[in-house]
Amino acid sequence: MHVFVTGGTGTIGSAVVAELLGNGHTVLALARSDGSAQALESAGAKVLRGDLADLDVLRSGAAQCDGVISLAFGRDYSSADNLAQAIAEESAALTALGQELTGSDRPIVTVSGTPQVPGRASTEADPLPTDGPVGGRGRSVNALLDLASRGVRSTAVRMPRTVHNEGRGGFAGLLTEQARRTGVAGYPGEGTQRWPAVHALDAAVLFRLALESAPAATAWHAVADEGDAVRDIATVIGRRLGLPVEEVPQENFGPIGPIFAMDQPASSARTRDALGWQPTHSSLLEDLENIQP
Repeated sequence: MHVFVTGGTGTIGSAVVAELLGNGHTVLALARSDGSAQALESAGAKVLRGDLADLDVLRSGAAQCDGVISLAFGRDYSSADNLAQAIAEESAALTALGQELTGSDRPIVTVSGTPQVPGRASTEADPLPTDGPVGGRGRSVNALLDLASRGVRSTAVRMPRTVHNEGRGGFAGLLTEQARRTGVAGYPGEGTQRWPAVHALDAAVLFRLALESAPAATAWHAVADEGDAVRDIATVIGRRLGLPVEEVPQENFGPIGPIFAMDQPASSARTRDALGWQPTHSSLLEDLENIQP
C-alpha cells in the first residue's frame, strides 16, 4: 500500500513511517521544513512539501495514495488560544482529507486520545469528550468516523497521555521539560492520578494494523501501561535529573493543567483481542531511566 502520512517526523510519526516501510508499504510524507524532508528521505519515504494548513497539498497527497495516516498536530500548548488554533487546524485538515477519500473505500487512520471515565479504566467503547480543553479534537474525530457511511474506511487510534521512546515524549516528556526549566520535578494534584502509556514503537504497529485491516468507524486503544501514578513518574524524573520531587499547582502546566490532574487509566483489551496487537517494548517507568541529567 502507498500511504500518505502527516506528522511523520514526530515521536509517533517517525516510528509509524519506519513500521510501514519495514512491512512492505511505501510512504509519501508531508514535510514542512528542509530538516523534516531530509529526515524522511533518509528513512526511505518520498516527500511532499507543505504544512497542515495547506489543504490543497493535503488533498493532493491523499489523491496519490492508497491510504492515509494523519498524525500532525501543533506542539504549542502554552496558551488556550494556541491550543484552540492547533485543534482548528487539525479539524480543517481531517475534513479536507476525508473529502478527498469520500466514495473510494480507502482507509484513513487518525489519532486521538483515550477518554477519561470516572472510577474505571476507559475502553474502546467509551465516547471521546466533545467539550473541555480538547473537546474540538473529539468532534473532529467523530466527524471523520462518520464518513464510513460515505465510502471511507475511517478509523481512529486513541493514544494514551504518554507515548514514549528513549525517555522522551508525551505528558511525561512535558513533566521532564518543566522540571529542567524550574528545577523541581513537579506533579499536579496529589500525584495518585494515573496516566496510561505506550512505547512509540508499539503504537506504530497498531497504526499499521488499523490501516491494513480495521473495519470502518472503529476506534482502538494503543495502551500498554493501563495507568502509572503521576507521582511515580515524577519520582523517576527527579531521580534521573537530581531534582526534588513535589506537588505543584496544575496552573503551572498551562491550558492542559486540568487534563494533567485527571485520573485517566485506559484499557486496550478489545484492541489486543480483535487486531492481535501485543506491546513488546519497555514500560514508561523503565523507559524514563533513559533520561540524561
